[in-house]
Amino acid sequence: MSKTPTDRLALNGATMGTRWSALVQVPPGFDDAPLRLAMQAAVAEVDAQMSTWKPDSDLMRLNRAPVGEWVELPARLMAVLDLALAIGGASNGAFDIATGDAVAAWGFGPDTADEGRIRAAATAVRPGAGAMLDLDPAGLRARKRAPVTLDLNGIAKGYGVDRLAEVALGFGLSGALVGIDGELRALGGPWSVAVERPDPDRRAPHSVLALKDAAVATSGDYRHRVMVRGRALSHTMDPLRGLPLMDGPASVTVVAGTCAEADAWATALMVLGPEAGADVARKRGLDALFLMHAPLDEGLRPVAVGPLFGAGDGGAGA
Repeated sequence: MSKTPTDRLALNGATMGTRWSALVQVPPGFDDAPLRLAMQAAVAEVDAQMSTWKPDSDLMRLNRAPVGEWVELPARLMAVLDLALAIGGASNGAFDIATGDAVAAWGFGPDTADEGRIRAAATAVRPGAGAMLDLDPAGLRARKRAPVTLDLNGIAKGYGVDRLAEVALGFGLSGALVGIDGELRALGGPWSVAVERPDPDRRAPHSVLALKDAAVATSGDYRHRVMVRGRALSHTMDPLRGLPLMDGPASVTVVAGTCAEADAWATALMVLGPEAGADVARKRGLDALFLMHAPLDEGLRPVAVGPLFGAGDGGAGA
């Protein structure tokens, strides 16, 4: 049986301060305009609901609401909040969306860094988002139990990638590689995806992954940094301390069924580190690659979990 001929279509657009992209296999003569518009609308909806950079986003409306007041929320934001709390619990709090005050204080949001807010964030009691937020998914509403600033930057881009994939499937397209700022999801495949070398000065591949009907996300300490007393600090927050993560992996790459899950788990495993993180990844059935800092003459030290990264028995190894 001969295969139906296809063309490869490349689309992209602006979103969330970066760009979305899509490589899509389409039949000859396919009109890309409706697909392009639908993908742009999908990521714009995610941004409008979940951005901390847009004062009128639904997330910021929840952040401004008084403690104890139920706030009606759109279904997509509710789904992401629900998933975020679930991964927060499964990671023992390593993934925590209740770090918005610390993120803002260190200048990783729309405001500049502020020493007073940094001290306040570092000394705040941190019970975690699960203890500070009530969700009513059936009623599409949420309420805060205590003052908290929620931040979805560790999961919203991944969810945006999932929305791009849903749009492609909605157009009957089963072969696509869609992404936002390096977070990717494959429909069909395998698609060749580079795992970036954690180098702040240049973009280069560390390795190449064959991705098929799955998603991949990387969290690292080499992009989105601030300099403090000559030291570069990562945007990834240590939820327990309210400070940028220090002495963690250079990067963690996770493969999962959805990009929202991969995105959130990459952050969680960064916080947990290679030993505790590898153990959690193994128990959760996640494929993960930790790239660890090493002396300059030794280069990076990889720690792999799961068969996709060469640890076929599910254990961690170099």
